[in-house]
This record gives sequence, C-alpha cells and structure tokens, in this order.
Amino acid sequence: MTELSNAPKRARVVIVGAGFGGLTVAKDLAQAPVDLTIIDQHNYHLFQPLLYQVATAALSPADIASPIRTILNGQRNSSVMLAKVTGIDTMSGEVMAGDRRIPFDYLVLATGARHAYFGHDEWEAFAKGVKTIDDATGLRRKILLAFEKAEFEPDPEERSRLLTFVVIGGGATGVEVAGAIAELARKALAADFRSIDPAHARIILIEAGPRLLPVFEEHLSEAARRSLEDLGVEVRVSTMVTGCDETGVMLGDTRIEASTIVWAAGVQASQAGQWLKAEADRAGRVKVAPDLSVPGHPNIFVIGDTAHVLDMDGKPLPGVAPVAKQEGKYVANLIRTRVSGSDLPPFRYRDPGSLATIGRKKAVVQFRRLRLSGYLAWWLWSLAHIYFLIGFRNRLVVAMNWAWTYVSFQRGARLITGPDPKPESGAQGAEVTRECLKGAA
Repeated sequence: MTELSNAPKRARVVIVGAGFGGLTVAKDLAQAPVDLTIIDQHNYHLFQPLLYQVATAALSPADIASPIRTILNGQRNSSVMLAKVTGIDTMSGEVMAGDRRIPFDYLVLATGARHAYFGHDEWEAFAKGVKTIDDATGLRRKILLAFEKAEFEPDPEERSRLLTFVVIGGGATGVEVAGAIAELARKALAADFRSIDPAHARIILIEAGPRLLPVFEEHLSEAARRSLEDLGVEVRVSTMVTGCDETGVMLGDTRIEASTIVWAAGVQASQAGQWLKAEADRAGRVKVAPDLSVPGHPNIFVIGDTAHVLDMDGKPLPGVAPVAKQEGKYVANLIRTRVSGSDLPPFRYRDPGSLATIGRKKAVVQFRRLRLSGYLAWWLWSLAHIYFLIGFRNRLVVAMNWAWTYVSFQRGARLITGPDPKPESGAQGAEVTRECLKGAA
C-alpha cells in the first residue's frame, strides 16, 4: 500500500518580467517555501540605466546584461521560462504564453514599459528610443554611420543634416544621451576623420517643459543645462515638437534637418492592464491597491513601470530602478508572510535620491539633504552604477572600460553592426536602385 505524503502543498509563484522588480522578487524568495517560475521574452537581465552608453559606443551589450539562468542558478526553488506572455486568465489562475498555460497561486507582473509618442505613433519609425539592447545597438549604428556618410558627402547641406542629432526629452535619459553624443563627437572621434571635423556636429536637446531634469531642484537643473552647453549641446526648453519625419523635426514653424532623432520624452506601460482588464492611468499603468495588488485580485501584484503607485504626497512614483526594487522586495516579503498565514502593512517608498550624468566629470546628485554637481557628483554617480550592476564580472569590466575611456578619451565599442538600412526615398533611393541594376547587368 502506497503511503500518502502529509507534506503541505507549496505555493506556485509566477513572475512575469526579469527586470529590476521581477528579479528582486525572485531573489528575495530564494529561501521561501514556494515554487518560482520566472517568465521573460529575453534570456537576460538588462541594466537599463547604462543602456545609453551602449548606444553611444562606450560599452558593449554584454557589459550591462547577464543571463537570467546564471543569476538564479543557485536557487533550487526557481525555474526560468523563455516565452512571451499573451494574456492572463484570472478566473482559472493561469498565465498564457502562446500555447502554454502556466498555473499560479501568486502572480507578479513586472513587465516594464515601452515608448509613448503622445498620440503620434507614426513618429516611432523616425525617432527611436532606447529601451532594449536592439534599440541601443540600432542607435549606435545610426550615429556612427552618420559620421561615416558625412566623410564623403559632397553636398554641404546634406553633410550638415548628417551631422545634426536631435534628442527629444529633457529627463535623465535625454540629458545623458545628449551629453554622451557630444563627447563621442568632440573627443572619441575628433582625430579619426579627414574630410569632416566631428567636433562641428550639432547636438540639440529639446524639452517641452520649462527646465531640464524636472525631478531635481531648480539649481541642479540649471547646473545640468550649463554643463551640456559647455559640451556644445544646444538646449531648447519650453519647446514642443510638432512633427517628425525621416529627414528632421518640426518645432512649430521652425524645421531642423537631422539624420538622427532620439526619443526620450515619455513611456507607456506594458499590456498588463489590458490582460487584467484593470483600471489604468493615461500611461497604461495599473492602479494598484496599497499592498501593490490588483483590486479584486489579492494574489496578483503589479510592480515597477507597469504600476501606478502614489507617494506620501499623492503623486505617482517615477518609473526608475529604485522604485521597482523596493516594490519587488515588499511583494516578496508579503508573499512570504501570507504563505505563513500573516500579513504586512501597506507599501511605503523611501526615496534614495536621484542621479544623472551629463558627461565626463559632470553630474548632478540629489540625495536627502545632499545636493551636488560637478566632479564629486560624477564620482558618486559612477560608484552607484557600478555597485548596482549584476555580477562581479560586469562591475569589473565596466569599471575598467570607464577608466580606459577616462584616460584615453577612446571608446572601444565603436562597431557598426546589424542589417543595412533600407534605401532612402527620393532621388538618392533611385540612384541606389540604378547602381544595383547596373551591377546586376
């Protein structure tokens, strides 16, 4: 006769998304009596705050990404699934990923965000943002190709357009991208070309609001603006982009011809709200309860960029890594306590401060009562980002790359990779077609 086991059933926890929030939940539940399934459409965890450095040739993708399985290989209670989630069945308690259905007792949605174009989705084809490795390497290709094409471009107007770079959005990402492109042009590429002077490249940062870095105090925003202008960046605040196409942008009645347009102006949450049929804000973020659960579904949690969470002043928390990590830690503790039959008080965010770098030896830091700008702020920014990278190898490689760049002004990831772009429309496209036909004959 088979003896029946009296062991209690272990709770099944499914985590969708292995970003900062999802990975924090998984790691904090390592010793909990639960079975974890982590689902992500990529096999790696990406350190997004440094993604702009991949786009501007300062780092390689492998420097800021680590395989999820490697990060969690010591956790016996976890399994990793490479899949794209297509829906949630809240009635049966299952996650749908194509033909697969993954059952759960607790579900954590940490699916991040994508770019938002404020009702102008057609601009996405011309103004790419930097949210994924593919975004970053594609932008790197576009930036470096612009200089290569300008080197042998006989038309002065076209050469000027090729060497004009527009960054839309004056938050941390926009400021960091604009500063990095300026340093790439004026330092790393300065002596590499013969027909053009990369230092004459025009970098324009456009912000619709009255100042840059609105989450910082005004004097720090002004310090960031001065630092960008010292690098040669044209800063335009209180300026709305009204049009965008393959050859430039419109600012009201003013047109700027540009070959490269970078979008850093806004984000839209993932489809989690649609999967759950839950109430969401204008950016698609799910309005969660004080314990970060979905109203009506106490076993389903939404965290990170996908969640609409209010701070003590009634304002939505920003979509930054510290928010996602604190929410992830809270949800992990909450699941652990509920499995043991108890509960926790509502989530409360503790602001660790804000940092943004403008370029070499220039940054701004706002931490509690501490306000810094310049060289010391840059060191703090560097140390903080190295510390929060996943894995000793990545920390070491990034630190060594930054040290080499600091000493030599060179950037070692200046590789033009990826598929050739489609031929441009108009006369140039027709000329390419004629040359192809001539070669075929």
